[in-house]
Amino acid sequence: MTERFAINAVGFGDIFAALAAGWRDFRAAPQYGLFFSSVYAGGGLLLAAFGAGTFTWTLVLSLGYPLVAPFAAVGLYEVSRRLSAGEPLTFRAVLATVWAERAGQAPWIGAILVIVFLFWSFFAHMSFALFLGRMPLTNITTSTEALMNTAGLSMIAFQIVVGAATAWLVFAITVISLPLIVDREVDFVTAMITSMKAVGANKPQMVAWAATIAALLFLAMAPAFLGLFVALPILGHATWHLYRRVIADAHA
Repeated sequence: MTERFAINAVGFGDIFAALAAGWRDFRAAPQYGLFFSSVYAGGGLLLAAFGAGTFTWTLVLSLGYPLVAPFAAVGLYEVSRRLSAGEPLTFRAVLATVWAERAGQAPWIGAILVIVFLFWSFFAHMSFALFLGRMPLTNITTSTEALMNTAGLSMIAFQIVVGAATAWLVFAITVISLPLIVDREVDFVTAMITSMKAVGANKPQMVAWAATIAALLFLAMAPAFLGLFVALPILGHATWHLYRRVIADAHA
């Protein structure tokens, strides 16, 4: 039987409070945030460095990269949980929780992310063929002229719309589900359903939270991606605190 969780209505002030709490957790234990953001950023660098040249590396790393995100997030949530509960905070304890999740529900959520990732990859290639398939072969990474026409701009608009919908889906199924599986013994399906219900019950606030995440990550990427080492852990910690405000019976 699917376990049900009471969902609170949150306000926009809760978003600012969650961000403040995320900043507080990062300042209290910056070494953990820097460690997990390095793991996440390192996966992206490997994908960019080794995946650019060969199809095999691109496929292997692309399939593996979405699996990194849940475990990096679990680590940040566990840090915030321990800080909130006043429990001892050590790398051994935090990494033990992350390691234990390999046999838990996080890999299943990672698998869902892989499926979404593959869908997006297929869609990107399909839309390119659909809109630009009849044009002369052009390397758009070195020349953007092929995009500066009706077909090219239509493809970009089409990809933005579908990309935004895909990003919203990923956000909706993970924003509450990942901290929930850290906090409670619950299966990934129940966690994702609860997450989508929570997003639906607080749609304006969750749209604002998603926009905040996107804006902060965009700004963090400006200085040679170095800002991600601060933005990622703050957002991870803040997501934990927002989860505790959304789920009525979240553990203190």
